[in-house]
Amino acid sequence: MSLVDRIARGVKAMLGARVLNLASNGVLIVLLTRVLLDPEQFGQLNFVLSALGVVTILATLGLPKSAARYVTEFSETDPGQVPHVVRKSLTFILALVVVVAGGTLLLGRPVANALGTPSLVPFLLAGSLFVAARALTKYFSALFQGFNRVTYSATVSAVTSVSRLPLVAGFVVLGFGVGGALYGYVASFALAAGVGGYLAYTRFYTGYEAADAPADDLSKRLLEYSVPLTATRGANVLDKKVDTLLVGVLLNMTAVGYYTIAKQVSDFVSAPASSFGYTVSPALGEQSSKDQTERAAKLYEQSLQYVLLAYVPAVVGLILVADPMVRYVFGSDYLGAVPVLQVFSGFMLVNAVNKVTSDGLDYLGRARSRAVIKSAMAVSNAGLNLLLIPVLGVVGAAVATVITYTVYTLSNVYFIHQELTIRFGFVLRRLAVTCLVTVAMAAAVWLALPYVTGLLTLFGAVFLGFGTWAALSVAGGILDVKRVAKLLT
Repeated sequence: MSLVDRIARGVKAMLGARVLNLASNGVLIVLLTRVLLDPEQFGQLNFVLSALGVVTILATLGLPKSAARYVTEFSETDPGQVPHVVRKSLTFILALVVVVAGGTLLLGRPVANALGTPSLVPFLLAGSLFVAARALTKYFSALFQGFNRVTYSATVSAVTSVSRLPLVAGFVVLGFGVGGALYGYVASFALAAGVGGYLAYTRFYTGYEAADAPADDLSKRLLEYSVPLTATRGANVLDKKVDTLLVGVLLNMTAVGYYTIAKQVSDFVSAPASSFGYTVSPALGEQSSKDQTERAAKLYEQSLQYVLLAYVPAVVGLILVADPMVRYVFGSDYLGAVPVLQVFSGFMLVNAVNKVTSDGLDYLGRARSRAVIKSAMAVSNAGLNLLLIPVLGVVGAAVATVITYTVYTLSNVYFIHQELTIRFGFVLRRLAVTCLVTVAMAAAVWLALPYVTGLLTLFGAVFLGFGTWAALSVAGGILDVKRVAKLLT
């Protein structure tokens, strides 16, 4: 299978999995916000999930991506080492899971009380199980990426998505409240981890004839390369969770609910860029390792071009329709999320650029550079949150995220330019045309807004904007319909 065909197949699989994930998650959120939980309960659930997301870092560190990196490398240079990479990395992960999940259960109460968050105490058992199941799911998903078979990563994601909606909603409907919702998440991740383990063993591990012994320094290499990845992933998760946690600590759980709405919409909007970046990243490293840096550079330039073409108009349109979207999708109780969502639109744009940039650095051997800037920005984000939340409320958390993530993304683009020499003039010319298309699209949506009175008319305004964007993009020569059709069919 050619590189282009493999990328296209991977993009379609990951995009399909993410669309399924977002559809399932979207329906679940609408059920939770409009039917099953009030804003305070919804905020409490997401406060707990954010705290557990931080703890899960300790159960994986940077080992999943370190294992993926060496699987990719040894598949080309020494296939006999691949089973040893899988066996050793899984052993390390299981040891971490036992320690961290056990520590969560045993030490959670005094830590929660010391931090002034006793509301976490009733969820410690569910939390420890969540950490274990989530860690294993992350490991197998990253491992499949290392094998350049992201279709299996998509399968793991799909299992999580399909099972999460009925399990989480079902436990809440049965009267178990926020705790029941957490057990629903645990069950869906455990099921996905089981499927991932089965696929990893039957489709990959048994397909390689193991060398008589692992390379002398294999464990050292796995652990050493995981250090910068740990810093990057830790900073990334902290950067994404600390704002939610600080909103809960400094304001209240209802404000967490508002902030979560904005972040969930952001996740939905970033799905295409995430799928594309997840698939392209190992291909960049593969081409670079073959000394085909020019081809890798063109691949990145085209990725960046299409991301800007899609996301510049998307975030402008989202700013315009934020109020009716929150009102008619989540309910009038969540209108406090509107200004947060509008500010968060800036984050969505830089996040989309980062999705096709940051993972590629790991496969190009620049994980340490990314770790340094990510760690600095995570600390800066926490500091800005502490300064801005008391002044601007929940909007302050969004402002802090936009500022720090913009700096982080631009730094990553610079790092990848050092490795591949990107033609920024080419990208900026395409961006200029994209901005002209965006102005016309925004005008069409703005004229339609007075007629939005419900979900149907809201969708009508969105489709009007999309149609305007598509027509002008094709007419302006920046959207190749045949190339997009090949990618999606």
